[in-house]
Amino acid sequence: MKTIDELLAEGVGGQRVFVRADLNVPMADGLITDDGRIRAVLPTVKALAEAGAKVVVASHLGRPKGAPDPAFSLLQAAERLGELLGAPVAFAQDTVGPAAHDAVNGLEPGQVAVIENLRFNVGETAKDDTERGAFADQLAALADIYVGDGFGAVHRKHASVFDLPARLPHYAGYLIATEVGVLKKLTDDVQRPYVVALGGAKVSDKLAVIDELLKKADRILIGGGMAYTFLKAQGHEVGISLLQEDQVPAVTEYIARAKETGVELVLPVDVLVSTEFPDLKGLTPAHPTTVAADQIPADQEGLDIGPESRKLYASKLADAATVFWNGPMGVFEHPDYAEGTRAVAQALVDSPAFSVVGGGDSAAAVRTLGFDESAFGHISTGGGASLEYLEGKTLPGLAALED
Repeated sequence: MKTIDELLAEGVGGQRVFVRADLNVPMADGLITDDGRIRAVLPTVKALAEAGAKVVVASHLGRPKGAPDPAFSLLQAAERLGELLGAPVAFAQDTVGPAAHDAVNGLEPGQVAVIENLRFNVGETAKDDTERGAFADQLAALADIYVGDGFGAVHRKHASVFDLPARLPHYAGYLIATEVGVLKKLTDDVQRPYVVALGGAKVSDKLAVIDELLKKADRILIGGGMAYTFLKAQGHEVGISLLQEDQVPAVTEYIARAKETGVELVLPVDVLVSTEFPDLKGLTPAHPTTVAADQIPADQEGLDIGPESRKLYASKLADAATVFWNGPMGVFEHPDYAEGTRAVAQALVDSPAFSVVGGGDSAAAVRTLGFDESAFGHISTGGGASLEYLEGKTLPGLAALED
């Protein structure tokens, strides 16, 4: 895999460089709520611009249905990129049409343009190779060189991620090179004890990675909504908590395998419960109750790990040499249910372990709760991509960058 440093050594002055970034930032009421993914691509964009390239940045945002939708426009992301660069960024209101060509043709060496949401074109996500390839051909007409730096999308076989690199000289940007280097530390040369903390809503999203981690991790901590399927598999009442009943047999098998192989599987011993899901807009007080994890009332739902679980999880992280954390421990967006997630984050800050925060909601939680990002070993920009890498899957976007 050639890197951007090799590209810069070859020289890019005056050349059009297509940077597939991941500007898929969270939005609320038309405003960006977390610009972490935009910041993550800055080193690559800056280096190319300073080397005199004409930089064309492209990304997806959300899941529009193959047609323009103002709710998913990249305009706000383009404006924020310009603010962070400290230089104007041109914005094209289409992906491969006249506006895109005008924006790119108007670039002077060292300038940057962002084209509109790639998913406004059905060819970006098409299952059909020919249809996807046709869109990649149109994108290729905008550039001379391809730089892949959208780690959050490398697990997708999409035109801009998989097909376009085959049509242009291609290189890995700084973000992708960093992400891959970090993930190799979790797979190829792991320092032990290796502790994994998994949270989030659905256990089905994590089954494949749990299957793989049972072969590699020394200890796995389970929290978030997925914990209630584990508690149910142990025969406990979970009330109206988030539950994937169809996953109970698989989880039961994993609990048994962990016991057989000596992997310590840690579940909550107490939880915060309520009769209703909290209001995340008005953030009115929730007044939760703390109960033992095996005594959740039938009319209540678990929304965060409790105080004893927080102490337990912190103790299980204290002696780790390597930690991977993916998924919050509760509904961290509400202050009354944020302490479980805060406790895990604080334990990582306090630990000398090499810690990797696995993207998505975990990364957002770290920033929302006010932690200094530099206190963690690495904060990934791609939750799904990180998990699939740890599962041992071939990621299309990485395979496309290999020579």
